[in-house]
Amino acid sequence: MAIATLASRTAGFLRIVVLAAALGLGTRLLDSYNVANTLPNAVYELVFGGAMASIVVPLLTRAALTEPDGGVVYAQRLLSLMVYGLGAVTLVAMAGAPWLVDLYAPGFTAEQRNLAILLSRYFLPQILFYGVSATAGAVLNIRGRFAAPMWAPLCNSVVVIGVGLIYLAVGGSTGIAGLTPGQTTLLAIGTSAGVVAQMALVVWALARSGFPLRLRLDPRGIAIRRIGRLGGWVLLSVVAAQVLLTAATRAASLSGPGAITAYQNAYAVFQVPFAVIALSVMTAMLPRLSRSAARRDHEHVIGDLSLAVRVAVAVMAPIAVAMVVLGQQIATLLFGHGHSAPATVSLLGLVVAVFGFALVPFTGYMILQRGFYALQDTRTPALITAGVSAIGVAGCVAAGWLLPSADIVVGVAVAYAAAYTAGLVATAVVLRRRLGRIDGHRLVRTHFHVLVAAAAGAACAALAVRALTPLVTPGWTGSLLTLTVAAVAGFAGYVAAGRLLGLAELRQVVTTAMSGIRPT
Repeated sequence: MAIATLASRTAGFLRIVVLAAALGLGTRLLDSYNVANTLPNAVYELVFGGAMASIVVPLLTRAALTEPDGGVVYAQRLLSLMVYGLGAVTLVAMAGAPWLVDLYAPGFTAEQRNLAILLSRYFLPQILFYGVSATAGAVLNIRGRFAAPMWAPLCNSVVVIGVGLIYLAVGGSTGIAGLTPGQTTLLAIGTSAGVVAQMALVVWALARSGFPLRLRLDPRGIAIRRIGRLGGWVLLSVVAAQVLLTAATRAASLSGPGAITAYQNAYAVFQVPFAVIALSVMTAMLPRLSRSAARRDHEHVIGDLSLAVRVAVAVMAPIAVAMVVLGQQIATLLFGHGHSAPATVSLLGLVVAVFGFALVPFTGYMILQRGFYALQDTRTPALITAGVSAIGVAGCVAAGWLLPSADIVVGVAVAYAAAYTAGLVATAVVLRRRLGRIDGHRLVRTHFHVLVAAAAGAACAALAVRALTPLVTPGWTGSLLTLTVAAVAGFAGYVAAGRLLGLAELRQVVTTAMSGIRPT
């Protein structure tokens, strides 16, 4: 599962890079494509995606344990409900495609808007495909089959990477006016074909497991009202996240050609270290945290949360420094290919640098929220998430009003950093009231030591960049050399300063990720 997750995320990031090279980073074409491709994901998450892990999986598990047939009929009815319900949602979304595009991208030109509407009507059926894939994957997990759902996103990315490479090979246009019907069809059908491939693999694996695939005309009997009650607070969290995403995309659309893509790609870069590293820490910590909470052993809950935050922050800080200091080199190395516009690559580098300031507070915020989930409290984190979203939306609106158009997308990244910092503080305060304490003195001391060590690392990396800039040529090769040398220098400075400050969490990283050792 770990290998499949890493492979899928790597392929997903490579997909972003290939599409940027094929369609041209900074072009109105790529902005239209990205907005159209955002819509099915946003609608799916709003309608169903957020409820999958927290509601549907427990209900499937209960049915498998209590029903005489092992929950087969229940699962068939649930899958049928997904097909009927999401099918209807898909039709409504396709009819409302112009409204959805206007909601997300009010700054589009008429040409961009028309293309985004056309592409979105090809892409919106993905809502149904995602729903079937997720539900079939949940049934597989309940039956002890984990491989196919983990590898399925890789199939999606491989198909879309192939589409991007074919588009490059045939000399596809980077301008909307030069887009031929064949090129449009390749992008439209090829992108949705990736989601179909993802769904097909999971459904095939479900059939191979011996589960009888059958749509039931009457999907009643799956406790729809119970699903609705359980999903209320989860829905609030999902709505809040989608509102922030919408506000950020709207603000970026006002920042000129390429700004939406710069925001989305910078956010993707920001998410990679969290997904690969911080999630590993949380995965190692959560099972024992839940057991301690079930026993009402709050001392161990506090200790586990404190250790997880301290270790994660110690690991994420040098990555945040790399994003801040080396944002331009990261952007050039990843996206300075094909038809990418140098000005947009430079803008992307600046947005990556600003997102670096959000990485550490976002990590701490996400880990501390797991404390509420372990206590079986979904209401409190939902309300805090709504507050975080409100701060982020206000920041995006302020950026659109106060900043020059070219800087609005940078202001969006600042809004994210402010929102997650406020979310971290609020979560810590509320959790402290709930548990009585959260090991605050040790957390503050670790954060201070990490800040000092990160500053030392940043200084070393910045000096390396300054020394190398006159010696290397601009472009991919120079960026690779600068990034490599500066990253090594910055990491060495961070580790050296950490050792002088007695930053013990650096030594605990491997053991915590692997076995979750309790703090002494």
